[in-house]
Amino acid sequence: MNDMQIPHLNRLWLYVLCGLIVFFLIAPAFVIVPMSFSSSSQLRFPPSGFSLQWYERLFFDARWQSAMGVSGLVAMGTVLVATPLGTLAAYGLHQYKGMVSTLINVLIMSPIMLPVILIAIGTFFLYAKIGLLHSIVGLILAHSCLAIPFVMISVASGLTKFDMNLELAARIHGATRVQTFLRVTLPQLRMSIAAGALLSLVTSLDDVLISLFISGGSSTTLTKLMFSSMRDQIDPTISAISTCLIALAVIAITIARSIGVGERK
Repeated sequence: MNDMQIPHLNRLWLYVLCGLIVFFLIAPAFVIVPMSFSSSSQLRFPPSGFSLQWYERLFFDARWQSAMGVSGLVAMGTVLVATPLGTLAAYGLHQYKGMVSTLINVLIMSPIMLPVILIAIGTFFLYAKIGLLHSIVGLILAHSCLAIPFVMISVASGLTKFDMNLELAARIHGATRVQTFLRVTLPQLRMSIAAGALLSLVTSLDDVLISLFISGGSSTTLTKLMFSSMRDQIDPTISAISTCLIALAVIAITIARSIGVGERK
C-alpha cells in the first residue's frame, strides 16, 4: 500500500463515520414529521392516514396556546438579556488578558461545560429561597445563563477579525470610550451579535430540564407541557410540536450560519 492510498482510506473512514453520525442525528426527524400528520390518535409509524387535526389542536387548544405564549415570551426575554451581556463579556475579555479574565471566562462558560441537571437542581433550590419558582422572570434569568456563553462565543469570533486600530483612531479624534464602542465597534460586530441572538433564542426554546424544575402553573413552558403530556397520554400532538420546533431550529441555525458566512466574505 503506497503513501497515497493510506490518506485516501483514512478520508473514506472519516466520511463513513460522519455519515453515520449525521444519519443518527436526523433519522428521528424523518419519523416524527410524518407522524405529526397522522389521522390516528396514537403514535404510529408509518402513519395510517393524513390529517392536520394535531396541528389544529396545537394552535387552538388553550393549554398549548398558553405554553407557546410563555415559551415565546421567555425566549424573547432571554434574547434581550443574553445578547447585550454576552456581547459586553466577549468585548471585555478580548480587551483585558490575564488570570482574572481567564477565571471570568471559565465561570461564564461553565453552563455549557457542566451537566444541565446540576444547573437545574441548583437553580431550583436557589429560586425556592428567593421566591422565583414558577415565574417568567426566573425562567428568563435561568435561560439567559445558558445562552450567554453562545452569544459570547459568537461575538468573540467576530472580534478576532476586528481591527482594534479603528478604536484607537476614534479615540485620537476625540471620541469617548462609550462613543467608540457604540459607533465604531458595535456596527462591525452586528453580524456576530445577530448570530448570537439567534442561538440564544434556540437555546431557550430547546431547554427541557431547567424548565421542568422551575416552571409551572401559569408559567408552564412548551417543553414542560410536552414532557407532562408524554407521561400522561401520548398522542400525535407531541409530534406536531416537535416538527414545529425542528423547523424553527433549522431556520434559526441556517440564518445564523448565513450571517457567519456573509461576515467572513
